[in-house]
Amino acid sequence: MKVTFLGTGTSQGVPVIGCECNVCKSLDFRDKRFRSSVHLQIGKLSLVIDTGPDFRSQILRAGITTLDAVLFTHEHKDHTAGLDDIRPFNFKQQKDMPVFGKLQVLEQIKREFAYIFSGKRYPGIPQVETIEIDEKPFTIEGITITPIPVLHYKLPIFGFRIGDFTYITDANYISDESLKLIEGTEILVLNALQKDPHISHFTLDEAVAMAQKIGAKETYFTHISHRLGLQDAIDQELPQGIALAYDGLQLTLD
Repeated sequence: MKVTFLGTGTSQGVPVIGCECNVCKSLDFRDKRFRSSVHLQIGKLSLVIDTGPDFRSQILRAGITTLDAVLFTHEHKDHTAGLDDIRPFNFKQQKDMPVFGKLQVLEQIKREFAYIFSGKRYPGIPQVETIEIDEKPFTIEGITITPIPVLHYKLPIFGFRIGDFTYITDANYISDESLKLIEGTEILVLNALQKDPHISHFTLDEAVAMAQKIGAKETYFTHISHRLGLQDAIDQELPQGIALAYDGLQLTLD
């Protein structure tokens, strides 16, 4: 499995429009963050988790030429707004794009992208196959994917575990039952928004504590705000085995 971080930023991305802070003005490429998304290449299977507003630019930058399915963690716009840009994959692959999400996510997508699902289908619109998932594991082309229920304030959302890789974003609570599903993970991705308390995201300290509780060999933080600080400075503060992810980072799992 090869994991590529397409985006590691929060809902506004980094830099934030109009902001003059040292993070937004940083010349370090790692401090430039598209909205959170990740690409997984598992043998011949190509998957994306979330299609935010930067999806087109992310796919072009990463050089991704095939895509077999999209998984959605939840329905917020910074995770779904780029769905229209699956069209080139429709044209190239000559098939509908399977889109996996819980019922509330698929219903929201059908409202926001009503033209995709209209009875009067305009030529050239995205072609999607919506597939409802719940808390039970499911498979895509023989690959097992386990949803990890977590809370984003009061909103139930999914992380996903695939083999020894677990991806959780937009969370501020993980139940004991969900922690059992994560046990044994070698690489964990977890959100760490900022240092100050937040109503719906783990802070840096909370994310570190959760990562140490889970005990993965390697943990990478994502969904990062400009308020967290500079990549280089924060990495030096983190315990061994924990680091900030950055756009373009690639990981390989055997």
